[in-house]
Amino acid sequence: MDGAAERLAKYRAMRNFAKTDEPSGADAPKEPGYRFVVQRHRARRKHYDFRLELGGVLVSWAVPKGPTLDPKARRMAVHVEDHPLEYADFEGVIPRGEYGGGDVIVWDRGRWEPVDTDDPEQALADGNLHFDLYGEKLAGRFVLIHPKKDDDGKQWFLLHKQDDYATPGWDAEDHPKSVKSGLTNDEIAAAPPALWRSDLPATEAEVPLHPVFKPASEEELAALNELGKQGTWTVAGRQLKVTNLDKTLLPGREGEEPITKRELIEYYTRIAPTMLPYLAGRALNTHRFPGGIGKPGFWHKEVPDHAPEWLHRWHYEAADRDDVQQYLVPSGVADLAWLANFAALELHAWTSRTSDVEHPTWLLFDIDPGSETSFDDVLALARLHRTALDHFGLIGRPKTTGQRGIQIWVPVEPRYTYAETRAWAETVSKSIGKIVPDLVSWAWHKDRRGGLARLDYTQNVLNKTLVAPYSVRPKPGAPVSVPLEWDELDDPDLTPDRWTIRTVLDRVAKVGDPFAQLLDVHQRLPQLS
Repeated sequence: MDGAAERLAKYRAMRNFAKTDEPSGADAPKEPGYRFVVQRHRARRKHYDFRLELGGVLVSWAVPKGPTLDPKARRMAVHVEDHPLEYADFEGVIPRGEYGGGDVIVWDRGRWEPVDTDDPEQALADGNLHFDLYGEKLAGRFVLIHPKKDDDGKQWFLLHKQDDYATPGWDAEDHPKSVKSGLTNDEIAAAPPALWRSDLPATEAEVPLHPVFKPASEEELAALNELGKQGTWTVAGRQLKVTNLDKTLLPGREGEEPITKRELIEYYTRIAPTMLPYLAGRALNTHRFPGGIGKPGFWHKEVPDHAPEWLHRWHYEAADRDDVQQYLVPSGVADLAWLANFAALELHAWTSRTSDVEHPTWLLFDIDPGSETSFDDVLALARLHRTALDHFGLIGRPKTTGQRGIQIWVPVEPRYTYAETRAWAETVSKSIGKIVPDLVSWAWHKDRRGGLARLDYTQNVLNKTLVAPYSVRPKPGAPVSVPLEWDELDDPDLTPDRWTIRTVLDRVAKVGDPFAQLLDVHQRLPQLS
């Protein structure tokens, strides 16, 4: 057994790698190095795991209050078992019931250098290690001290020396985001971005993870089509009472059959794997048409009392007493089936997650055409948004609305308030408007715009939503809001309502989902002068 493997024996003995996604550690000798990592870990008790690469492992301490740059603070640091080197990149969730169960983020990382010793392992054995840190949050001279009166060797102290990096009152809790993903512990707990596969080599162990959503199976869809006008349908293990299956909800386009509720349910359960990443973990607003689009629809937000218990609900604690309290947060294909049976044609998800409701993950631009705005005008405005994003080094993508307009969706790190994203979008929108003043009006009411388009930045507000990717729109033929690549704006056959529930599945099968590449992007907005 090599030295690193021997030192990891205790770590491995404490974990069941069939249940936890933590890395087990490779047995091969490692090249010497001096990396450090600090992980914010919410287990039975919240603490910070402070780790130094040494001797082919991560020598580790649990620091309850976290490291600090305050030279007057003495942080207790409990020496724990050595961890494998690949643990330096672990960010995710350790299953409850397992050792250390809870969520973990990479709070800080960088390199370290021992000071005044050529043998840092001996310095640790002697109970006094001086070292410099070069991290993204932590920097300067630190000391790990083991009081001689501590016979079991576990209780140490972590101190910062008085130097150029010393900052009185500096508190780790004031800096809660991961340096790896930009996410908080709450966000990691709600949607772990990766799994660790202990059966794979360290270089392959981190597997990006989004929830894997499955569509309704062909057998389940066959069962739906075999039902009469109503009945009980089982999808994804959930029993669902479906009603009025042959009711027409939308007329077809010229020469096409009308769209029934049965077809709407089938569409939403087929598109589920592509659509759910934009709905999961987010409160949902719906536009319902129980009488079909020939009758007025209405907005519905509150989960009704008769909804099945298995639907994932979220209580909005900040809601006023007379406002909506319980929202649906879709979590699978059965949720979409229930919504379709509820005649919810349009689905609008909040741009923030329920785990961090005040900080959106999307910044939105809505090109709202006026009565005199041609689609060529809309495309010209969309291309100007692309130029602006390129100028700022930001990634975004356009999306047809399924009606007349184009929207631009820009993923952002959930660090900004809605007021901040709205102000940023307003500045950019008005800059674009100055370039083509003959196309844009800033009047709020359409009848005061002189037929011109509005660049609507006001959608960047809590609980004010735009139609979700792949949602149906209440128009003949059931057009769908579809994400695009930028170069598709140059397609002469493009129209904002080009794809319908009968054609968009073929498009997704052929070209995929252009927004999928945005799901792992967490961007900071540059300051605007």
